[in-house]
Amino acid sequence: MDIQAPGMKNQFPSDASHPVVIDQLVKAPPIGEARERELLKDAHSFIYFTSPHGALPAHFFFPHEHNPLTARAPAIVFFHGGLWDSSMPTQFIPHCHHFAARGAVTLAVEYRVRSKHQTSPLEALEDAAMVMIFLRKNAPILGLDPDRIVFAGAGSGAYLALACATLPEIGAASGDHFRPCALFLFSAIVNTTRKGIGADRFPSEQEARRYSPSEHVRKGLPPLLAFHARDDRVVPFEHVAKFTKKYARKKNRCELLDFQNAGHTFFNYNSHERNYEITIRAADYFLVNLGLLDPDPLAEDF
Repeated sequence: MDIQAPGMKNQFPSDASHPVVIDQLVKAPPIGEARERELLKDAHSFIYFTSPHGALPAHFFFPHEHNPLTARAPAIVFFHGGLWDSSMPTQFIPHCHHFAARGAVTLAVEYRVRSKHQTSPLEALEDAAMVMIFLRKNAPILGLDPDRIVFAGAGSGAYLALACATLPEIGAASGDHFRPCALFLFSAIVNTTRKGIGADRFPSEQEARRYSPSEHVRKGLPPLLAFHARDDRVVPFEHVAKFTKKYARKKNRCELLDFQNAGHTFFNYNSHERNYEITIRAADYFLVNLGLLDPDPLAEDF
């Protein structure tokens, strides 16, 4: 990615007593945009889906000395949060760097959102399913193992990851081998029915229920690690606690790690560095335990 910040048009004179005449104003980029460009400068960005609303990129980070011709690395797909409204493609860039250093191909996905595309969660869900199709079809080119693709996400992005793992429609359309092999989720929206979160974002209440992961918990689902704050005011902790109990009762591997005195964004690197470290170490250990990552020789016992 060739990214350059705009330069200064004029320099102020060293003698501040002289008036400054600026012959042209150069508009600075918004702070958020400049930050995103900086965070994504080392990414390899590819279009994974040309939707009716435009091309959608995924930003890839590869392990050091990754050779696509010989490598068959695990892949970890990160879906940002934002209640299907805002695009936050850089939310998981620190996580991408961590797991790329641990030997995984990682990617931060941009998907359709309401503020940018005037879309609903259904379009975002289609995008999430297309990510998996793109990865499996291009696995030899990217140097990844199509059977070791992990989905991760936060809030509405966690919903997308979980929906891809649970909804019967996904399996019927593409085969169960297109589902992720494991999940780790932060502040996840697990219930989009009238009693849950986000039903009003769907075209109808019936569709919100139909596409709610809470309605499709059954045996044979991927291993799941969930992180959630006790004081989450966006997604009540009780929603996730109830969901994970049901998930485990169906004989699926499921773990819930709760955090006291923390809110919805407790895991983000720029929100709470300590919680970021705890959650990323726990996710790393989870993937090692599943045989998806090699043990980290530098890590202490978790």
